[in-house]
Amino acid sequence: MTIRFPIAIAGIALAILQPIPARADPITITDHEGRIVTLAKPAERIASIPIPMASTIIAMDGGTSKLVGMNPTAKSAIIEGVLGKIFPEAKDIASDITAPNFIPNVEELAATNPELVIQWADRGPDLVDPIVNAGLTALLISYGTEEKAKQYQAMVATAMGKPERAAMINGWRDQVAADMAARSKDIPAEKKPKILYLGRALEALTASGDKGNYNAFYINLVGATSASADVQGQGTTISPEQIAEWNPDVILLNSFEAKLGLERVYDDPILSLTKAAQAKRVYKLPLGGYRWDPPNQESPLTWMWLANLMHPDIFQYDLRGEMKKAYKTLYNYDLTDEDIDGILWIGMQGDATGYAQFKAK
Repeated sequence: MTIRFPIAIAGIALAILQPIPARADPITITDHEGRIVTLAKPAERIASIPIPMASTIIAMDGGTSKLVGMNPTAKSAIIEGVLGKIFPEAKDIASDITAPNFIPNVEELAATNPELVIQWADRGPDLVDPIVNAGLTALLISYGTEEKAKQYQAMVATAMGKPERAAMINGWRDQVAADMAARSKDIPAEKKPKILYLGRALEALTASGDKGNYNAFYINLVGATSASADVQGQGTTISPEQIAEWNPDVILLNSFEAKLGLERVYDDPILSLTKAAQAKRVYKLPLGGYRWDPPNQESPLTWMWLANLMHPDIFQYDLRGEMKKAYKTLYNYDLTDEDIDGILWIGMQGDATGYAQFKAK
């Protein structure tokens, strides 16, 4: 994962001495809707309507210079999280390019003069036609699985002329996932904690079934089971009584709701009676370069965090050390202990069961 800059500089010098071709080969990408997207050259200006892709573009490029527009929710994650500190200029990137339902605001989108627009696949022509009809190039991505995450990371890195960047980061993902799968494969069913991830918990309580649910993917990866596996659909509203019936061993709170804290469970007359609350095993997902709940460029850190909490006898990742290495690779940034404390919400949940392992030594 270490980038050796002297070699890179030598490579640049060598390239300068070589004959410059008259025209580089065009870049072609097959997106998640099976469309062939062609770029005459690596994209220098990219706008992203899907929420997760803004920070992915930053990570695949190592900076913000190519991101010219993003979803307002993506910007809030950057501003609320550590990326706003690493790249303070991100606060000035346009975030009015889309309505809340992902329908493009074509006038504002076109004003960013993008060479490539990232949009959702499989969600109908209302999301795509306005982009294409405005003469802009659209790359459509789908979401929700580890395989798709690796694919769209590769797509955007290729679009920027940096396919090797995605190959390196995706190789890290594969390595960590394989290590975890090998360690957790022999955990007996009775030793697997039952985890409930609440996608929303303030105005309503929501949970998702296992099908197409990324949270269920990494819950299973770390040797646990999803309490809401049998729920039909994604983001389904559930009741406190349903949660009491499941009686999960662990409750994970989303990092999307900025005002959501552990008291949501501990102060609730029903949720406070669950095994999770009684054992102080309620945890809020960290917020780093992006929210750690869904698939993103930092996902292996999510897996390590949860694995250490669920099976500290099997997994002993040096999470703080791994975070420092990852952030240096992803963002060329040296995380401080204060940064890590903020990402992991040490101040809010440092007293939760098992959380002392994540405090600075």
